[in-house]
Amino acid sequence: MNLEQLIFELCSVYGVSGSEAPALNAAKKYLEQSAEVSVDNNGNLIAVLGNKAAEKTILLDAHLDRIGFIVTDINDKGFVKVDRLGGVDIRTLQDSVLVSENSLRGTVCCLPPHLSDGSEDKAAPIDKTWVDFGMTKEQVEKQLKIGDTLTFSTQPRKLLGDKITASALDDRCGVAALIRTAELIDTDEYKVVILLSTQEETYGTGAKTAAFSIDADEAIAVDVSFASQPDVSGQYGKIELGKGPMICISSVLSRELSNKLISVAKERGIPYQLEPIAGATGTNGDHIAVTKSGVRTAVVSIPQRYMHTQVEVISLSDVENTAQLIAAYINCGGAFNG
Repeated sequence: MNLEQLIFELCSVYGVSGSEAPALNAAKKYLEQSAEVSVDNNGNLIAVLGNKAAEKTILLDAHLDRIGFIVTDINDKGFVKVDRLGGVDIRTLQDSVLVSENSLRGTVCCLPPHLSDGSEDKAAPIDKTWVDFGMTKEQVEKQLKIGDTLTFSTQPRKLLGDKITASALDDRCGVAALIRTAELIDTDEYKVVILLSTQEETYGTGAKTAAFSIDADEAIAVDVSFASQPDVSGQYGKIELGKGPMICISSVLSRELSNKLISVAKERGIPYQLEPIAGATGTNGDHIAVTKSGVRTAVVSIPQRYMHTQVEVISLSDVENTAQLIAAYINCGGAFNG
């Protein structure tokens, strides 16, 4: 599998939170090659591998959705007001180009510095953000309506070495890691379910409902987390791209699963880094862990710079090593063998 090609394809499609179908279809054609695939009522993609009749089920999750915007108003001049779908960094908005699901492109309005008295130098709040599609109100309304969605109009790019930049790497690189994991899994002893979930960036609906129906014995949520960059200090100042996936240690997660992942990484020579978090992880792992009577859950994250912007950066080797780690974990039976 060409991971770069796969990630570029996944990051080039639409699929903002609540409108994930384009991303689902892009991922589905790969998982269909090695798994039994279905789609549930909330638009989650569920792929089943291994022994479907086994007593033990291991759930793997990554979210399909990307951050974006929802149209809230169209004024009499044809300018479109938006609100956030997910944690968009408003500092990155001015002069951005946004695109709708039907490929209509517009630019975020900003005041030229020549006309500013300096009071507008701070990022404009989202309630004062408008998008210019270069059309009249009547023209815009033929292609956009209140409630439609937008996202950043960018293309993935290759950087030096094995690093790439794109919007939607959160969490399309996690999706790619699980597609690669499906290739590497080699067990008929357990049932393995890959969940590509919806709406993580807004409410976690997909993971909450799908994890309930899957009722797994163990689970691993795959997402992204922070890597070192200028002006980042503390524990994330020590996390490097290309040094392996981050194994989370948190009070809301299973210490047994985290320890088993660390043990497997050491035994197989897979590079890894640790991410200690005092409480909630901010991932689908939080939702899965409290499903039904509780699911033993771990979180593995791919290091990323510039999260929730148009220029997120990762290392391809971290995606491959995430897949290698999870596949090795499953192939040896997980943390609980009975």
